[in-house]
Amino acid sequence: MAKDDMGWATRDSGKCSNSHSSGNQWACTTIRSSQAFGVIWSYEPGAPFMNSMRGSGLSGARNLCNVQRLPRLGTCGREVAMMLSTIVIQAVAFAALAAAKDYDYILVLEAGPAAGPDELRIAVPGMRGAGLGSLYDWNFTTTAQPHLKNRTVDVNRGKVLGGSAALNYLCYDRAAAAEYDGWGELINDTKRWNWDVMIGAMLKTENFTGNDGDKHGRTGPIRTTYNRIVPEFLKTWRPTLRSLGIPGNDGGSLGGNPIGAMYQPTNIDTTKWTRSNSATDYLPLAGPNLEVRTNTHVARVEFVAGSHPLRASGVVLEDGTKIAAKREVILSAGAVQSPNLLELSGIGQSAVLKAAGVPVLRELAGVGENYQDHIRLSNVYRLKSNYSSFDPMIYDSAGPIASEQLRLWLAGNVSWYDYTSTAYSFVDWSLIGNATQSKLLGLARNESTNHAIDRKKLEYLANPSVPQLEIIMESNFVGATTSYPGSGAYTTILTSVMHPLSRGTVHINPSRPLGPPIIDPRYLSHEYDRQALIEGSKFARKIAGTKPMASIWTAEIEPGPGVQTESEWNEFATQGMGSFYHPVGTCAMLPEKDGGVVGSDLVVYGTANLRVVDCSIIPVLLSAHIQTAAYGIAEIAAEMIASASSA
Repeated sequence: MAKDDMGWATRDSGKCSNSHSSGNQWACTTIRSSQAFGVIWSYEPGAPFMNSMRGSGLSGARNLCNVQRLPRLGTCGREVAMMLSTIVIQAVAFAALAAAKDYDYILVLEAGPAAGPDELRIAVPGMRGAGLGSLYDWNFTTTAQPHLKNRTVDVNRGKVLGGSAALNYLCYDRAAAAEYDGWGELINDTKRWNWDVMIGAMLKTENFTGNDGDKHGRTGPIRTTYNRIVPEFLKTWRPTLRSLGIPGNDGGSLGGNPIGAMYQPTNIDTTKWTRSNSATDYLPLAGPNLEVRTNTHVARVEFVAGSHPLRASGVVLEDGTKIAAKREVILSAGAVQSPNLLELSGIGQSAVLKAAGVPVLRELAGVGENYQDHIRLSNVYRLKSNYSSFDPMIYDSAGPIASEQLRLWLAGNVSWYDYTSTAYSFVDWSLIGNATQSKLLGLARNESTNHAIDRKKLEYLANPSVPQLEIIMESNFVGATTSYPGSGAYTTILTSVMHPLSRGTVHINPSRPLGPPIIDPRYLSHEYDRQALIEGSKFARKIAGTKPMASIWTAEIEPGPGVQTESEWNEFATQGMGSFYHPVGTCAMLPEKDGGVVGSDLVVYGTANLRVVDCSIIPVLLSAHIQTAAYGIAEIAAEMIASASSA
């Protein structure tokens, strides 16, 4: 490693070493230690800010290198966007910024490592979830949850280039149009945030292979298609739901009307049949003015002393190293760590900051509040012996079946390892029954406050176009209260409540501010949430008992035939409730008086040039898996930043 005249390490183009170089084809660019960076990006797994810059003509950066030493705060005037990966890493926005004429350098900071195509736990679609709990995961947990008998719940967040999008289950869908319109209504800016704007941004990110008549992008970086393997027993999905009055919605669920039963696409690159995400498909589009530094952890944002509003001047790394930003600092650390970075930087509730010994620079009550997440239960059924399932690939991954299927996948042939979630349904409560709808709407009205978020959720509950329950039929055992029995083939019907009323918090730990945050989702603190979970699981049992699906299984494993009374259902919900790992809302795009953290321009209140660009800005949890929204937010933010840079 060369050194400059100040003694700091520099990197020569083409001579960068990388512990994950086998999976990276990006060239390295020369960096001098005296550079100050114009934009700093703090990044989370799953946040797709980098794609938005591509749509603004900023694409073109290419790079990827680990750095042994970062430059100290310098005085020369290079502008750079720096991204810190806390949970979901999206290099897309940075790529876009790199092409803007006013930005001649962009730096992306990722807290975790890079993972190349040889990391099968990420690349192989059928190994979805294999990275959870690994070195690529922050491995957070909640506090003991009183309404779950003091159980803790895992909070899995990606700590790898590509963020949570490198670890997720490749579910690719969109919510109801009314929900995206709701963002603009809540922030009083319906021109900047609405369905038309968001669908345009989400389509810009997509590159769909196939013909289904649905709403797709065809030229974006993120590759999508349908699974090339569908287990035989999953083919009972649509006819079973049709017989229960759930309409089919194949080829129509991605255009703002997701109600119904359908097969849905997945983010797979059909040229290699591998996972497609921001690290694999946005970063290669970037130009030479973008560099990625992995294994680099940001501790806080710095501000110009005495500035009002606060003007971000750069970031400080955990080892004390400083990097200067000339124009903007952007946090994309996700719903768990973006609010934490704000608090560590002196922005948040004064009581929280003072308890942690952090000087208060700006009181902002909404930081770390409004934590929302999808909650779920599992109904598990043992399949008849003539059916094969995905179970051997999970529970006997070194066995002969899994080994043969992996060989097939590595050879480019159709394999069980191509499989991701396929069979979905999104319903409102009226489709399950008028009595169910009346019961749950009454509970929600009784428990709701006059807060803007609660009012909006009640509005969605009364809107038949907005789903309240997601149902997924899976091809393997996904137990919540029991373990895999050791043999046999299984199917699981997952049910997830789309708009739970419980809202929690995430804050820095006063005794260890730089350590894992204190995450308290307050799961099931509203009776509506508990009863919604139970009604969803009851309906899953009804689905399983309806022909043709009733003909494929022999025994119900969960909840099990012993769960019949209301008391037994309550206990099952308490013991079995899990998370779908979709936290949002903790840096909400709301008016400050309503607990907002950012305005419609995504700039943090009380600051001049600090933005948040990730799913933490989503004010109300969506009736969809959140990766498509993350990419859309990134595209919109990129255009905002590009416009601001040229003003």
